[in-house]
Amino acid sequence: MEVDIVATLERLAPTLGGTGIEDAQRLSGGASMETWAFAVTGGDAGRREMILRRRSAPFDEETSRSVSLATEAALITEAGRVGAPVAPLIRLCQPQDGLGEAHITARIAGETLGRKIVSDPKFDALRPKLARPCGQVAAKIHTMNGQGIPLKTADVNVEIERYEAVYRATGAQRPILELALQHLKRNPPPVPTTLLHGDFRNGNIMFDPDKGVAAVLDWELSHYGDPAEDLSWICVNSWRFGKADSPVGGFGDYQELLDGYAEAGGVEVPLSRVLYWQALGSLKWGIMCLTMYQSYATGMEKSVERPMIGRRVSETEIDLVKLLEAGL
Repeated sequence: MEVDIVATLERLAPTLGGTGIEDAQRLSGGASMETWAFAVTGGDAGRREMILRRRSAPFDEETSRSVSLATEAALITEAGRVGAPVAPLIRLCQPQDGLGEAHITARIAGETLGRKIVSDPKFDALRPKLARPCGQVAAKIHTMNGQGIPLKTADVNVEIERYEAVYRATGAQRPILELALQHLKRNPPPVPTTLLHGDFRNGNIMFDPDKGVAAVLDWELSHYGDPAEDLSWICVNSWRFGKADSPVGGFGDYQELLDGYAEAGGVEVPLSRVLYWQALGSLKWGIMCLTMYQSYATGMEKSVERPMIGRRVSETEIDLVKLLEAGL
């Protein structure tokens, strides 16, 4: 059923502490998820900028790798409690609100576009100092108590099997991906059960050019697993946005990330384990890129966005070659 978002938000304004809304606009949205920005006006607090995140298609949390928006809201609240920077939750929407599965958070000022963060001159002074606070924020996230929050656990062997099956189904023959698969199968790390963000990378971290890390966004892939998984994902070559010589997000070095993690109370994580998970992350993203290309090549998708992303499999192969040559 179609929902008139603007009219529904207008009716919800008193619940949000105002009398009306202004400047409602859709920021992004795919087949199942929408993000809207709007401002609540009137009331004692004056004008307040907010973000609506809503699901517009049926969702089964049992079978999906993503969490529900109610679970995401609980994660945001818990992250804020332990001191991790987040966009504070304002409302977990209820059925009577008329928005379906949705939540509303405060709108935080900052930049999330990875390419701008690694190249925009306004970040020049801050950029060399970003890797350490990213480690500190990851350590805070890893102290979160997930009691009562329904999350799955990622087993590295299951992950490898899952992605190998997807890769085989594509019919592709990529020697570097084959080599990485065999190596990773032979050397699995232990699987601690730490609550992870699950998509901790440049692009999901909002940076302010004056303050640094402003908020960690997009908690939909949160799960339990190895803390090295979060620390590694920000190091995958594809999230460096062309700045391959700076392994942490295109702006920093491994040691700065790990030092920040240790300073904020994170458990000891050896670089070797971060590199293992970085290789697995590159492999997974490379296989995802292959499937995106195939969805276009077979006619399932018409948008050129899919094959453009599909071409990025080469980035993941470069990352894997370097990691394997370095003795991963």
